[in-house]
Amino acid sequence: MTTTQQSHDQELAQIRENTPVCPVTPPHGVPTWLVTRYDHARAVLVDPRISKDMHSAMSAYQALFGDSSMALDDNMIFSDGPKHTRLRRLVAKAFTPRRVEALRPRTQQITDQLLDAIGPYAPVNLVEAFTFPLPITVICELLGVPADMRADFQRWSTTVAGTVYDDDSVRLQQAAEEQMHHQLVELVALKRKEPGDDLLTDLIAARDDGDRLSEAELVSMTWLLLFAGHETTARLLGNAIHALLTHPDQLRRLVAEPHLIGTAVEEFIRFDGPAENATFRVATEDIPLADAVIEKGSLVQIVLATANRDPRHFDRPEDLDIGRTDNHHLGMGHGIHYCLGASLARMEAEIAIGTLFRRFPHLTLAGEVPRLGPENPAFRGVSALPVLLHART
Repeated sequence: MTTTQQSHDQELAQIRENTPVCPVTPPHGVPTWLVTRYDHARAVLVDPRISKDMHSAMSAYQALFGDSSMALDDNMIFSDGPKHTRLRRLVAKAFTPRRVEALRPRTQQITDQLLDAIGPYAPVNLVEAFTFPLPITVICELLGVPADMRADFQRWSTTVAGTVYDDDSVRLQQAAEEQMHHQLVELVALKRKEPGDDLLTDLIAARDDGDRLSEAELVSMTWLLLFAGHETTARLLGNAIHALLTHPDQLRRLVAEPHLIGTAVEEFIRFDGPAENATFRVATEDIPLADAVIEKGSLVQIVLATANRDPRHFDRPEDLDIGRTDNHHLGMGHGIHYCLGASLARMEAEIAIGTLFRRFPHLTLAGEVPRLGPENPAFRGVSALPVLLHART
């Protein structure tokens, strides 16, 4: 872990210990309260007084995302109550465990193909060669995105995910979102004309007592599934591989006891998950919490990375333990906004990490590992992962 990341994590840990509900003024300029302890975070994630409907707090929304994002944000992430329930029910009809489980053989095949393509004796950046290509291929195949659209979607979504709060990056983000929206509209129209055996076709057809997704909701939901379905999983894979390579005792244990891959994935999510913070929320009234009062209209930022290392809840929270069983982390959320794609992410991680170290148990780092800076508000993790595979002969 880089010195910058360590300093950032130490600062957040100090906030958790000294001022667990803490007011800050981030670069976006909107007054924000950090929630850093596990019990507080878990409570806030289900508190009905803390809203996910950012459109109801328009000035805060515009400061965070600009006007161009609205066309892509008509989805579950930015809704509460009846609307959220309606949208999630419709999407869940298409996003079933059966459909996710049916992807397991194909996910294994994609994993093997990607690893086959890597030269075993030359340094390789696993972020470019493996941890990003795998989930973008899986989610695009699940949704039914044509192959000739996938590179554009990955490039645009990476631009959106990497945005920090300065004028140049905001302009890039807005341009990417406009291009993405235009392409998604075309994709939905294509699927209406030429339906297939894919999730997007199922979303178009999904009904509940006569209700169905509107055109705007279809486009936005497709964006959410596409973006969340590859970006977070890619970061999870990179972080997990790096964690094992920097904790050789845990790597040796996983190689010797491959059946631990399930608990290992849960530990990777807890120890260094892809999301530093939960998605933004806004207080709809004054809310007493700990020794503070979160003021009505303020943004609320739940720091998952710090809550998941809270010593009040986890034994030895700073240790990576792939055999940890009492592991009720918040890395996938909690309550009604619990990640709909959690089962897909877990399946991909189990296959990707298990296969990588089964085939290359002597894989080692081949250079410095840069990480996304704390100024990136959305994701946490390695931005490159140079390794030598050291394949067995």
